[in-house]
Amino acid sequence: MARKLQADKWLFATTAGLALFGIVMVYSASAVMAEAENGNQYYYVIKQGIWTAIGFSAMLLMMQFDYQRLRDRRIVYGLLTLTAVLLLGVFAFPRINGAHRWIRFAGFSVQPSELSKLTLAIFLAYFLEKRAGEEGLFKRTFIPCFAVTGLMAALVLKEPDLGTALMLVVICVVIYYTAGARLLHLAMAAAPGLAVGVGMLLFVPWRFQRLVTFTDPWADSQNKGFQVVQSLIAIGSGGTGGLGFAQGKQKMGFLPFAHSDFIFAVIGEELGLFGALMIVAVFGLLLWRGLRAALRAPDRFGMLLGIGIVTGIVVQALFNISVVLSLLPTKGIPLPFISYGGSSLVPTLMAVGILLNISQRSAGNADVRSMDDLADVEIENLQRSQAAPPTLSPRSPVAIAPRRR
Repeated sequence: MARKLQADKWLFATTAGLALFGIVMVYSASAVMAEAENGNQYYYVIKQGIWTAIGFSAMLLMMQFDYQRLRDRRIVYGLLTLTAVLLLGVFAFPRINGAHRWIRFAGFSVQPSELSKLTLAIFLAYFLEKRAGEEGLFKRTFIPCFAVTGLMAALVLKEPDLGTALMLVVICVVIYYTAGARLLHLAMAAAPGLAVGVGMLLFVPWRFQRLVTFTDPWADSQNKGFQVVQSLIAIGSGGTGGLGFAQGKQKMGFLPFAHSDFIFAVIGEELGLFGALMIVAVFGLLLWRGLRAALRAPDRFGMLLGIGIVTGIVVQALFNISVVLSLLPTKGIPLPFISYGGSSLVPTLMAVGILLNISQRSAGNADVRSMDDLADVEIENLQRSQAAPPTLSPRSPVAIAPRRR
């Protein structure tokens, strides 16, 4: 019997470590607010723990699910249809913080834009595998890929959520470039994409104001630039070694969304430069092991899907950290695995489960499986020969040979 294939242990440990660390930091960042709002300092951390347990269950389930079954046409286009319906469904629910991003049902909320990143990666991997050798064809390959991406990005942008829409475009570009896209075609897509992006920034008043605030947040530190300024104060207060776990001050009513989008500022304040750099290093480790698993995949579909999953996670982490450090304008993008909320955590852990399944079938594991199977065949042949001693046929040359006298 062949040995059971093992998933990438480093990738699994990195993911589990980030998710468990997220529970700890959500408690530190939300305890004061939870006590004031709900009379229970554990209110948010309990919910985060439940979402983490659900996410781990989904991840383990996807580890056992053969990722190659996702290349089924019915599954791919079924996911696309479901995601599009959910992205349209958010507009049937009231705005939360000025945006239609959530579907609320029986006390739970779901953010379909988080699912759209995984759905898009699956579709592109499936479609570009079918178009192997035809990546340079404009009408046959380029237009369908960017039409689907553009449609999903437009629905997300309508919510409005410019950050996630940009994430979808980045995932598409990386997967398509990896598959062998022509640079001319990507440049042709970049021109209208940049035009739309600039238009969204310059001709939407509140986005333009956010861009102006980004250039000098201290000029309006008590109003438009308040969140960024408080984030920078938190990072600066941490210094090299940090103030100590749960000793941060900015989360006490100063830093908005301290337990969700700006949780990295709490990490910097309480754990200091070393703690913040450690988180960046762990995401770097996830990037390395994820790309390693993807590039060793036994098929083109697994390689492209793995690269899409890794891109979505790591680029989102870089976006979030850049916003907290005021390197990019403020956008509502959570820090993967760590920020509060199940809408981001569960789909991300599910995506890592698919990536771990890909790592189980990587080139190295395939070699081990082949050697094990060969050894099993040899053992079975040996056992069969010992169990049944050979008999001579009456017509065998040995049987009819005359006996020497």
